[in-house]
Amino acid sequence: MNHSRSDAGAPRKPDLPPYQVVLAETDWDSLQTAFGNGEGLPKILARLLEPDPKVQVTALSELSDLVGHQNTIYEATAPVAMYIAGILTHPAAMTLRPYRNVPIRATLLNWLVSTAYDASDEIVGRTEQYFPGFLTPGTIVAAFRDLRPMLYRAVAPFLRDSHEDVREAAVIAALIFAEHPALAEHRDHLAVHARAILDTSSDDPNRRVARKALDAWGHDVPDPEPFREEPWDWGPHSDGRGDLEPPF
Repeated sequence: MNHSRSDAGAPRKPDLPPYQVVLAETDWDSLQTAFGNGEGLPKILARLLEPDPKVQVTALSELSDLVGHQNTIYEATAPVAMYIAGILTHPAAMTLRPYRNVPIRATLLNWLVSTAYDASDEIVGRTEQYFPGFLTPGTIVAAFRDLRPMLYRAVAPFLRDSHEDVREAAVIAALIFAEHPALAEHRDHLAVHARAILDTSSDDPNRRVARKALDAWGHDVPDPEPFREEPWDWGPHSDGRGDLEPPF
């Protein structure tokens, strides 16, 4: 991971390593997943670059089972998220999903949304009430949350994407990542995108994320909507399985 410097000599924030580097230099065998170690993850991750969208979506579903089971952040979750963020610009991300004229890129972004939500301020705040020390520096969740600025920079180029599904997924991911204090300078800009979600989206979990971000950042929020009381895992979740079925 390079820490390059700007022309002015000020240190730049680290960029996301290339996905090839993440794949090759991660000691997958040593990392915990929901079902043993991560020795099988490289083959699954490689399938995300296959030209067949059903293969890609099935791979994302398998990743959800291994590194997102029961909405949990595992040791292997962070490098998997870095790999997925790293392939957002890959040509394979433009493969169209089965039965829908939507790029796989939207599904990749929604996977990042789901994972980010599991480590969001809301979820970890609730967990801290019952498990003090959950966010102690060096813990798995704390380490994943430290990656939020890097992951944000990977999704930010898609905030104004021409495809509505890609754009909305990128905005929701960015709103969750921007809970990191280092990204506070981006929040006023993101508030514009959050309002666009409230104006145009029919997705209730995404609207809820946008509303909560505006409220947390001190922006005026439209009149409350009749959201039901949600369980702990009620949020913008997608393991990709639905993308394998025709929309009825």
